[in-house]
Amino acid sequence: MVAAGGLVGGYGVARWTKKRPLGGAALAVAGGVAARQWAGKVGVPKAAALTGLYVAAFGGSHPLAKKIGAWPSVFAVAGGVALASWVVESRA
Repeated sequence: MVAAGGLVGGYGVARWTKKRPLGGAALAVAGGVAARQWAGKVGVPKAAALTGLYVAAFGGSHPLAKKIGAWPSVFAVAGGVALASWVVESRA
């Protein structure tokens, strides 16, 4: 699951290197790869919706982190994106 890995990996890269732009680059590359895979599997409209969810999960992880902690937040949103991706792909 590229999208979930991108969310976790992007945060990990940013945290461990202390360079947020590197984490953002990892997040963006994984998002692009995931979007292409989704488009090939489920078509462009559903891929666009899943890509929007990916971006929303990234944004939503920040306020969620203030409530439950950074890593739990990242894992929660990554799991949500992975689940949504699986549901959409399994119905294609």
